[in-house]
Amino acid sequence: MTPLEAKLTSEVASLRQANEALRTENALLREENQRQAQEIALLREKIDLLIRRVFGASSERLDTDQLLLALEGMEAKKPDASSDAAVALEADLKDKPRRSPKRKKKGGITEEMLDTLPAVEVVVEPEEVKADPQAWRKVDEQVTRQLDYQPAKYVCRKIIRPEPHRPPVIADLPTMLERCKAGPGLLASVLTAKYCDHLPLYRQEQIAKLRHGIDLHRQVLADWVGLGADWLRPIYQELMGGVWEGGHTQVDESVIKYLEPGTGKAQHGYFWTIKRPGGDAVFHWATTRATEVLQKIVPVDFTGIIQCDGYTSYRTFLKRHGQPVTLAACWAHARRKFFEAAQTGAHKADALLIVHMIKGLYAVEKTLRESGAGPKLRRNQRQLESRPIIERIRARLESWVKRRRHLPSSQMARAIDYTLTLWADLCVYLEDGRIEIDNNLVENAIRPTAVGKKNWLFIGDAHAGERSAIIFTVIEACRSRGIDPFEYLRDVFTRMPTMAAKDYPTLTPEAWQKARRSKASAPAPRKPAPVILEADLAA
Repeated sequence: MTPLEAKLTSEVASLRQANEALRTENALLREENQRQAQEIALLREKIDLLIRRVFGASSERLDTDQLLLALEGMEAKKPDASSDAAVALEADLKDKPRRSPKRKKKGGITEEMLDTLPAVEVVVEPEEVKADPQAWRKVDEQVTRQLDYQPAKYVCRKIIRPEPHRPPVIADLPTMLERCKAGPGLLASVLTAKYCDHLPLYRQEQIAKLRHGIDLHRQVLADWVGLGADWLRPIYQELMGGVWEGGHTQVDESVIKYLEPGTGKAQHGYFWTIKRPGGDAVFHWATTRATEVLQKIVPVDFTGIIQCDGYTSYRTFLKRHGQPVTLAACWAHARRKFFEAAQTGAHKADALLIVHMIKGLYAVEKTLRESGAGPKLRRNQRQLESRPIIERIRARLESWVKRRRHLPSSQMARAIDYTLTLWADLCVYLEDGRIEIDNNLVENAIRPTAVGKKNWLFIGDAHAGERSAIIFTVIEACRSRGIDPFEYLRDVFTRMPTMAAKDYPTLTPEAWQKARRSKASAPAPRKPAPVILEADLAA
């Protein structure tokens, strides 16, 4: 080989090596570009979800047209009649539910309502009549009725106990506040304003000062709240025992911030809410979300079904409890995962499709609820109508997982993983007609606390959390039965000091309401028949 040929061969080899290096570098850059593109897509998904949570509407309602619009943006511009999505859409959403016509707004000022209120007459006379009343004679009048409001007043409640000269005895003071100046009505008003109307104590202090000229320091009000909670504790314990009856209970927890001295910032506490469908809801305060809280609030001999979300503490509790307990999952939580995925990401149509398939499950429940179906009928109807829908949902999710259709870290992939992980728990409601499809009953019971913490932001300390749980429980028991909390608390605080502890169960909102209704429906006592003596007959 000549020197020239050797030189050319060396240059060709160098060029080949450089070309191979460029190809390797190009492949690496393509992989990096693809990885960054996926990361950008996931970050955009998270940003879109965060923006929606902060600024978007809270409603999760969807229209079928949204699904059709999303399907048009898939790989094919319009779904063919034989496409996978179109077949599922036709199977699950064949009959688009019609929107119910707008109902007339309830409430308003009616003549029937005005007839039930005490009337305050205000006579308005013309100026001519005022100038010379004797020259005018009234022939008729026009009456205009309005709904008006008179603000509440603070009064001095004088309790007079006569002291007879002989023997020297005095009646017991019929109030729980023997060493306190607050009467039952005032104490009931403070608790109702704080835990039902969500007025923090500092606002109640301002209202009393500015509108009524009464100086009530918020620390004094806080002491009264603690005193009221102590008296309501026996009723709270009675309600706590009742939520575990029946073998079916719903449990959920919500975050409530509280102040811990020395930390300089608010800590996370939790209201564990226990709800028996058709019964009361009870709040339990804890500074942790650990499994030990469930071991504390669930009776050691409880057997049955606990309906909850996918939080791991429930499954850990199941292993430690030692009694046959079944966990039932919540379809509302599963639906919420797909609804959030439908707001972001590249596969909105997939998420919308699952949301509308779950909507079919709720359509079955709505029909059963409106017909007043019992547990047996609900189970049979769910087996007939709901199970086929659930099987189609499972088949669709498993096929997506098998084909790796979604990025592992995307919202859609997380929703699929959440649903398939809890699949057995999500199907429990099909086998038992007593169980609800979701946990919405207990979540509705939590709503008053969510509204309240927007006003009072946090709880004063850990001990105040327990007091708040007691009062919230009693208030919620009144609210669910349509009882005026103020009227109930005032009556309880008036009667409780003179009652024996064994009679406290008669003061629960349920027993209190039954007693009121039976008293109202009791017939009026008949007048005794006149006594006719033999002497009168002889006469």
